[in-house]
Amino acid sequence: MIKRITGASIFLIFILTSGWSAQQSKRSLSLEDCIVGAMKNNLHIAVEVLNPEMADLSVSRANEKFMPFFSIDYNDQQTNSASYSWIDAADQVSSTRTDYIVSLNQTIPTGGAFSVSLSSYINETNRRLQTINPRYGSTLAFDFTQPLLKNFGFKISRREIIVAKNNREISENQFQQTLLDTIYNVEVAYWILVYSIENLKVQRQSLQLARDLMEENQRKIEVGTMPPIEIYTAQSEVATREADILAAEASVKNNEDRLKTIINLSTSEDGKRIEILPSDSPTLEKREIKLEEALVTALENRPDLKVMRTYIKTQKFNAKYARNQLLPELNIRASYWTPGVSGDQVLYQDDNPFTNVIVGTVPGKTTDALEEALRFKYDNWSIGLTLNIPLNTILSRAEYARAKINLEQAFLNLKDQEQQVFLEITTAVRTVETNYQRVQAYKAARELARKKLEAEEEKFKVGKSTNFFLLQYQRDAADAQSAELKAMVDYILSLAQLDRVLGITFQTKNIKFSDIALR
Repeated sequence: MIKRITGASIFLIFILTSGWSAQQSKRSLSLEDCIVGAMKNNLHIAVEVLNPEMADLSVSRANEKFMPFFSIDYNDQQTNSASYSWIDAADQVSSTRTDYIVSLNQTIPTGGAFSVSLSSYINETNRRLQTINPRYGSTLAFDFTQPLLKNFGFKISRREIIVAKNNREISENQFQQTLLDTIYNVEVAYWILVYSIENLKVQRQSLQLARDLMEENQRKIEVGTMPPIEIYTAQSEVATREADILAAEASVKNNEDRLKTIINLSTSEDGKRIEILPSDSPTLEKREIKLEEALVTALENRPDLKVMRTYIKTQKFNAKYARNQLLPELNIRASYWTPGVSGDQVLYQDDNPFTNVIVGTVPGKTTDALEEALRFKYDNWSIGLTLNIPLNTILSRAEYARAKINLEQAFLNLKDQEQQVFLEITTAVRTVETNYQRVQAYKAARELARKKLEAEEEKFKVGKSTNFFLLQYQRDAADAQSAELKAMVDYILSLAQLDRVLGITFQTKNIKFSDIALR
């Protein structure tokens, strides 16, 4: 009966496995393949890689401050009012004026501003005593303004650019940290999958040993050399180890799904479910680590520390800017302009406008006024200083105080982060050393468990042992083999963790950050 149930179970498992395999596509992947796949396809990386690009756009937007801008202004105006004087028109005074202004404005790195403008107008009126009507005017003007105290300086004027570049640097380092974490997660998922697959093999070997013992017991019972009651111990152990295999198989699938999620790999091109077959095996390579050198390396390479240092640079600059805003406004202004005038000349009787008898006109050109302005015929200039001393600087002083507090807080956060780094490095180094020793210890334990099992098997053959002890030693041998494999995987992962906390994963994995950032 037992044999029939076991055979039917095996047949059913074979059928289900065959149907499952037909829908699967097996793929052999090394750890390097998985890391490359994660760098290309991981969705979290795909999201995070956009942050440096957005920071680049912010830098470009900040740089626009020093790009010149061109403006055109047009205005057409007509006014009508009652006549209050004999000089005015008889009924009402009417005037029309059209203005055109073209200007080019430029902010300069010292905090000042420079502009050049060309303005023209056409003015026509019905007022009396006009000698030129309509009148055309043009003015070419140059204006310069420079702060001497508040808002003065190359860095002060470039505040938005400096902050944007610092934020770009922060974003890049944060992206590097994301990559380090992702690579570490790939390594964890990969080696845990390797362990679960190898552990499944160990469990299957253990099950086979239990089945072999059960069959041997069955033969002994049939020939009468063993009481029938002894078969129950072997059958119970077979059932237990079958349950262990079910748990181990589920663990393999769970760990495989975890790895596939990280590298964003679920189905092949033909729609089949992909089964990952790790091609790398855990190897034991001792790595000498000096704590002092590890700390120096971490302080130089950790992206999170770089983020804190860049943030401190920003806070230092913000404090400097806030202090500058406490200064009075002292601005120097300089202007130079040259006008030009033309129009239709009105001719009066006896050359006397008071006769109000117009005998003719001499037409003028609008371009004449423009030519006079461009030839710098009439020079005009002005220079002056403006001093504004605010009597109430409560808000500015509060902003400066807040900037100093933010700077002090940033320094304290950096110190706290450095302490955490020291703890992480110390723990990581100790874990590497401990796990290496664990591998050696579990290796010895596995050898001893194997020898104990072999000795117990010899005793069992000659009738000096029982099923209970033999099965116990089989389980001990399987557990020792799994423990050695787990210790080796733990050692490999502790090295990966050490690389991550040192910030040198890119170097140890021969990965160029620029290639990933520009993908």
